[in-house]
Amino acid sequence: METTQATQPVIIAGLNNNQANFDYSMSELGNLVAANQMTVAETMIQNLERPNPATYFGKGKVEELTQLAASLAVDTVVVNDELTPSQIRNLEEQSKVRIIDRTALILEIFAQRAQTKEAKLQVEIAQLQYRLPRLRTSVNQRLDQQTGAGGGSFTNRGAGETKLEMNRRTIKNSISHLRAELNEIDKSAVTRRAQRDKNDIPNAALVGYTNAGKSTIMNGLIKLFGIDDDKQVFEKDMLFATLDTSVRQLTLPDNKQFLLSDTVGFVSQLPTHLVEAFKSTLAEAAQADLLIQVIDYSDPHYKEMMQTTADTLAEIGIKDIPTINVFNKADKLTIEYPALEGDDQIVLSAQDPKSLQMLVDLIRQHLFKNFVTADLLIPFSNGDVVSFLNDQANIIKTEYLANGTKLKVELSKVDLERFKQYVV
Repeated sequence: METTQATQPVIIAGLNNNQANFDYSMSELGNLVAANQMTVAETMIQNLERPNPATYFGKGKVEELTQLAASLAVDTVVVNDELTPSQIRNLEEQSKVRIIDRTALILEIFAQRAQTKEAKLQVEIAQLQYRLPRLRTSVNQRLDQQTGAGGGSFTNRGAGETKLEMNRRTIKNSISHLRAELNEIDKSAVTRRAQRDKNDIPNAALVGYTNAGKSTIMNGLIKLFGIDDDKQVFEKDMLFATLDTSVRQLTLPDNKQFLLSDTVGFVSQLPTHLVEAFKSTLAEAAQADLLIQVIDYSDPHYKEMMQTTADTLAEIGIKDIPTINVFNKADKLTIEYPALEGDDQIVLSAQDPKSLQMLVDLIRQHLFKNFVTADLLIPFSNGDVVSFLNDQANIIKTEYLANGTKLKVELSKVDLERFKQYVV
C-alpha cells in the first residue's frame, strides 16, 4: 500500500553545537513534524562545533544518515535548522532522500493552516521569499541534466542563467503584487483600529506560544462576557491552530467594556520571513493597552517558551506594554488553582469558570486603573445622558433630586471630560 502523507515516516536530524536548549528544540521539532501529518521514525543527532559548510553534517554522519534512511525505507529527512541552498542540494545528492529544513517545515504548516485571505497572502509572501535564494539549485540541476555533468556549451549556460533571472523577476513581481494586496487589507484593519481608538475602548491582546491555550481562554471569556456566543474562535489541541487575529468586545457586569484580541502563536526559531509577513496580523498586539501572555505551565519547557515569546515580541518591535503572565493548564498539575501571584501573574485552568473570573478581575485592575469616581447631577431634560451612563458606565448610586438625577458613577477620564458640565 502506498504511504500517504498522513502516515509519512521521517527522520529528524539535529546538530548539537552546545546550544543551551538543544534537547528542547529537537523535542519541538518532533511536535512540528506531527503537526505536518508526519511521524518520527528515528532521530539522528551529531555533536559538532560548527556546521559543515557543504553538507551541514560531517561526512561520516551523512553516510550514517544515508544508511539509516535506506534501512528504514524513509525518503524524507527533517533537519532542525535553516540550511543553505547548497547544503540542501548536497545532502539530497549524497543521501538520496528529500531534505526539509526547519524553516520549510514551519512554512508548510502555516500554508495548511491559513484560512483567511490575509493569512494566505502572508504565508505565500514568506514562501516566495524562502524560495528566492534557492532558485539556483533547481535551475542548475536542470542544466546538468541538459548539458551533462562535464559542462556543456557556453550558449546553454547562458540560457540557463537567463532563465534563472526570469524566475527571480517573476518571484519578485509576485511578492510585490501580494504585498500590494496585503496593504489594502492592512488599510481596512488600520481604519477599524482607528474607529475603536476613537471609541476609547481599551484593548487587551492574548500572546504566547502556540497551543498554550489562548483561544480556549478567549472562548471562555466570550461565553461569560461576550455579546454573542456565535463569535467564538477556532480552537484545537494542535500547533498553530489559528493564524488570524480575532478581536471580540467583552462587557463586564459593571458595564466596563474592553476588546480582547487572540493572536497567532509563536514557536522557537520562527522563520524571519514569516515574522515579517505576519507583522500586520500582530499589529493588534502592538497597539494593545495590555498583553496577556498565556503559558502552558504543564510543559517542562515553559520557561524557554516564555523566552521565545519575549524574543519574538522584541523582534517585531512590541515592547514596554504592561503584561500579565497567565500560567495555564494547571489542571494537569498537582497544584491548587486559581491562584494569584502578585499583581501580574495568575495560575489557572482555561477550562475552569472560577479561573476565568479571577483572570477578568486581574485584567480589570490593569485596564481600568485610571478610571475615576465622580458625582454627576444631570437635569431631567437630559435623560439621554442618564440612559447612556446606565448602559455604558458603572453606576454606584442613583438619587432623584428636585433639580435632576444625581449619579455616583465610575468613568474613564475621556468620559469624565465629556460630562464635566454635570460634575458636582
